[in-house]
Amino acid sequence: MLIEDDLPILDMMEILLRRIGYEPILVPDVSDAFNRLKAEQPSLILLDIMMTPMNGWEFLEKLRGEYGMKDIPVILFTASPSVEEKLVELKDRKLGVLQKPVSIIELKVGIEKFLGK
Repeated sequence: MLIEDDLPILDMMEILLRRIGYEPILVPDVSDAFNRLKAEQPSLILLDIMMTPMNGWEFLEKLRGEYGMKDIPVILFTASPSVEEKLVELKDRKLGVLQKPVSIIELKVGIEKFLGK
């Protein structure tokens, strides 16, 4: 599942994900993401951080806490260099980060780290 509110980036990521063999569930509106999660069980979530009305950190907190979805790997997808520090603080083994812009190789390696392919 790819949660990204910037449509050109969403489109680009869809192309990259399909090229490396994945069929992404595209979610351009973070407000709709929890409804989609109830209906579909993704193997992994690629999550943008800078979104509105809920940012990626708020979504992650709700996902892990209120919804109890601690086993779904989440890869934060961001241009912010300060994410690594917060990642260390959270101590979540099912959480990773990819820096924008991401290459197809970085994307593939990042996903395979969690899915073991």
